Amino acid sequence: MLSIYKTIAEEGLVKQDKFVNGSWIHVVDPAPDEIAQLVEWGILPDLINYSLDLDEMARMERDEDEDYIFILLRIPYYQGKISDVPYTTIPVGIVIKSNMVVTITKFESDIFRTLCNGKYRLMRTAKRYRFVLYIFLETAVRYLAYLREINKTVDLLEDQLQKSTRNHEVLELLKYQKSLTYFATALRSNEVMMERLQKTRMFNQYEEDQDLLEDVITENQQAIQMVNTSAEILSSMMDAFASIISNNLNVVMKALAALTIIINIPTIVASFIGMNVEIPGNEAHPMAFFIILGISILLSIVATVIFVKRDWF
Repeated sequence: MLSIYKTIAEEGLVKQDKFVNGSWIHVVDPAPDEIAQLVEWGILPDLINYSLDLDEMARMERDEDEDYIFILLRIPYYQGKISDVPYTTIPVGIVIKSNMVVTITKFESDIFRTLCNGKYRLMRTAKRYRFVLYIFLETAVRYLAYLREINKTVDLLEDQLQKSTRNHEVLELLKYQKSLTYFATALRSNEVMMERLQKTRMFNQYEEDQDLLEDVITENQQAIQMVNTSAEILSSMMDAFASIISNNLNVVMKALAALTIIINIPTIVASFIGMNVEIPGNEAHPMAFFIILGISILLSIVATVIFVKRDWF
C-alpha cells in the first residue's frame, strides 16, 4: 500500500492523490507496481529490500552522488497476546531526498497512524529532517508505552503465579522476556544510529532540530534503562516463581499423602477385625460394629490432628 501525504497550511497533514514536492510517501508491504513506482521516483531497489528485510539492524547511509540519505530504524510492533512473542521489533526504512521523505515497512504501525492523526502540530513534511526526528520521537514514545503494558501484564501474571502449580504462567513470562530482549537489542542499535546522526551534524541547520534530536536521544536512553530494569526484574522473578511452583506442588502432594493415610486407617482397622483368626472380645456383642467404627473414627481424628499440627493441610 502506497500513500502520499503533504502538510498544508491551516489543514495539517492531508492525503494526496499524486506526488508533489515536499511530500511524505508512506509504503507498507509494497506490491510490484508500487515498487516500480518508487524506483521511478529515484528510490534504489536495494533500499527497498533493506527496509522489508525483518532482520536488518538500525543504521544510516549517505550517498551524495545519488542524492539520498537512508536511515534504517527498528520500531516496536505488537503481534497480539496469542503470539509466541507478543511484542517484537520491525525495520522501517526512511529515505530522505531533496524533494520528499519516503518510509518503507513490512507491516503497518501505530507510530505512523499517530503521525497521520496530527499528534505533532509543528510537524511539516516539507521540513524533511524535522519530520524524520518526529518519527524517531514517536518511536521512542511507543517503546515506553509498550514497556508499561508489558510491566502491567507481568504484574498480573505475578499474582496468578503465587498460587499456581502449573508451568503456564512461567511460559507466559518467558514470552514477555523474549519481547524485552528484542526491545533491548533494537534500542541499542537505534542509539548507535542516532549518535552517528548527531556526529554528522545533519540536523544542526536549525536550533529546534538540534533540541529535538537531543530529546529523542534522551527518550531512547530512558527506554533502554527501562527495558534493562524490566528484563532484570523479570529474570529474577522467573527464577523465584519456578521455586514457588515447585513448593506449591510439594504442598499439594503432602496434603494428598495425609488424606490418603487418613482414609486408609478405617480400612486397616476393618482388615484386622475381619481376619479369619480369633480376636479378643465378643464378636456377637450387639455394639461390636459401632465399637469398631468408633475406633476407626478416633484413629482418623488423631491422625488428622497430627497432620494439621505438622502443617500438612
